[in-house]
Amino acid sequence: MILRRLLMSCALVVGLSSAQAADFTGKTITLLVPFPVGGGVDLWARFNGPLLSKHLPGHPNVIVKNSPGGGSTSGANLFVATAKPDGLTVLVSSASTQFPYLLGDPRVKYDYKDFKVFLASPTGGAAYINPKLGVKSVKDLPSIKNTELFYPSPGPTALELVSLLGFRLLDMNVHHIFGVVGRAEGLLGFERGEFTLDTQTTSAYIRSSAALVANGDAVPLFSWGVIDASGNLKRDPNFPNLPHIGEAYEIVHGKKPSGIEWDAFMAFLISGFPAQKLMVLPKDTPDDLVQAYRTAVRDYLKDPDYTSRRDEIIGEYEQVTDAEAEKLYKEGTSITPEARAWVRDFLTKNYQVKFE
Repeated sequence: MILRRLLMSCALVVGLSSAQAADFTGKTITLLVPFPVGGGVDLWARFNGPLLSKHLPGHPNVIVKNSPGGGSTSGANLFVATAKPDGLTVLVSSASTQFPYLLGDPRVKYDYKDFKVFLASPTGGAAYINPKLGVKSVKDLPSIKNTELFYPSPGPTALELVSLLGFRLLDMNVHHIFGVVGRAEGLLGFERGEFTLDTQTTSAYIRSSAALVANGDAVPLFSWGVIDASGNLKRDPNFPNLPHIGEAYEIVHGKKPSGIEWDAFMAFLISGFPAQKLMVLPKDTPDDLVQAYRTAVRDYLKDPDYTSRRDEIIGEYEQVTDAEAEKLYKEGTSITPEARAWVRDFLTKNYQVKFE
């Protein structure tokens, strides 16, 4: 009897400790953004921050701390070095943080598989071409196989690595003009005729590029597609009439995509689009704290404060949590050693990228 009472007492204490651990009353939570103020990731963090404050137990103060540098690796390294597993520091990650990890960049001091994800924000995108080249659809790409196309890009290891690898898979003769700061600048260059090929994320495409297509000033080729619950590449519902990149490959080559180059491409595609933005907690964060964050996300996905501004901030894709977020997180931060070696060798030989 005495033993049973002691056990019940211990269980009660543990239960109270867990409940108290998930109460953020009077606390301040820091969203660590490894990018400058004003960028897309910063905007995303500042959109989600007040919603987390509203729906986390105890309604904590949520602030954004920007720590740019090293292509976002500096801030991620800072998170690993200083964040405690107390639920009070969150890393706001994006493809720019994930790509160096996938590539095995020596500046990276973090291991994504150690983090606890509670939010993933997918996106999509599509490619289009100048109509003066005579291309009516992706079926016509083989006819311009020897024509040099010009595409704007900030650099070979940025998000546009997806485009670099994707165009190569379709045997497109693309000259990547590096140093173009963002997709908006690339779009302007396409409109001026400086570039003959462009891609935009879905929100930017619908907002700007769709008008070019409607006016006959651009020909859509393919979308990047979306990943379904089984991990399969499917057509993007925002571009139902466009083949996804896998279908485009099959149209051009007459066979389904496979092999090491395709595997490498898919690793960066998933990281760059379906799992483009993540919010994660330190590796040793207790499960009850992780679940508190996930519950908050589930709650605010139904909040009018969220739904009324969702399309404006994150586009036409729903943010996810729980098992769906875990799946995207795992797929977006995983690459086989063989695929990593292939990409590194490709970038070194063709673009003089050094991994030291």
